[in-house]
Amino acid sequence: MITHPDLLVGVEHSDDAAIYRLSENEALVQTVDFFTPIVDDPFDWGRIAATNALADVYAMGGRPITAMHVAGWPRDELPLELLSEVQRGGASVLLEAGCVLVGGHSIDNPEPLYGMAVTGLVDPSRMITNAGARPGDAIVLTKPIGTGLVATAIKGQLATEEQVAAAIAVMTELIRDAVDAGIAAGARAGTDVTGFGLVGHLAEVASASGVGARIDHRQVPELPGARQFAEEGVVAGGSRRNLQAAEATVDFGDVEQADRILLCDAQTSGGLLLAIPQDQVADLVSALGEAGASAAAVIGEFTEEPGISVR
Repeated sequence: MITHPDLLVGVEHSDDAAIYRLSENEALVQTVDFFTPIVDDPFDWGRIAATNALADVYAMGGRPITAMHVAGWPRDELPLELLSEVQRGGASVLLEAGCVLVGGHSIDNPEPLYGMAVTGLVDPSRMITNAGARPGDAIVLTKPIGTGLVATAIKGQLATEEQVAAAIAVMTELIRDAVDAGIAAGARAGTDVTGFGLVGHLAEVASASGVGARIDHRQVPELPGARQFAEEGVVAGGSRRNLQAAEATVDFGDVEQADRILLCDAQTSGGLLLAIPQDQVADLVSALGEAGASAAAVIGEFTEEPGISVR
């Protein structure tokens, strides 16, 4: 384990980004994220990748200030003009976020890859980490789940235009305002929901905080079509691996298989998952609505008893 007196957040609790202290009131936030195409339109892929990368800085309570493109491209198979369109999509999100594009790096690669390395700043007194949730805290989610299922359906040409549009809208929604609302409501811990699915990232917060968690799957918002695809077995390999790992440790009770898949579905640019004091929940839900968050769902609570249970 790498340690340093100014390394405030490293890899020990699987947080979204690293935080390195520069001064008493300022710290550096750093992250990198990239992935293969999950939608057909290159501009939208770039937008989603940028939103996803920025989310790691926001989820730590930070403000992204600079970003660099990271790309792998099969230059003999796909025109470079397509890569330019992907990068243009990413740059459009940076403009919205007030984050400056300062360069990047690309390589020749058999499969297209795109993402960003992002640097941000945070006041250490404002930062959010996986550790800090307390028994009795409410679990609040700010976006519906199911992006992995819809993305898999897109690859199989099974998703409708409406389902694709809904998923893209969620995946390109910056969590900046949701984070601000969470901090104002006294968020004790938080993370963004991405590749390990809702249950996987919830387990990381619970483990880092030394608590358990109980959720009601009926309160978890879902993207249009996601349940249908789960029932039909239109499930990516990563989500299946998430489910296999979760079933070894999570008490799912008599929850149906489709619901288990949804809760373990690998997300891209998913929502913010927050631990909120119970007396602040109503104010947070109201603030999230005013901020235009696609969801403001209270899905359960953290418990003194260890482990994750779903009912």
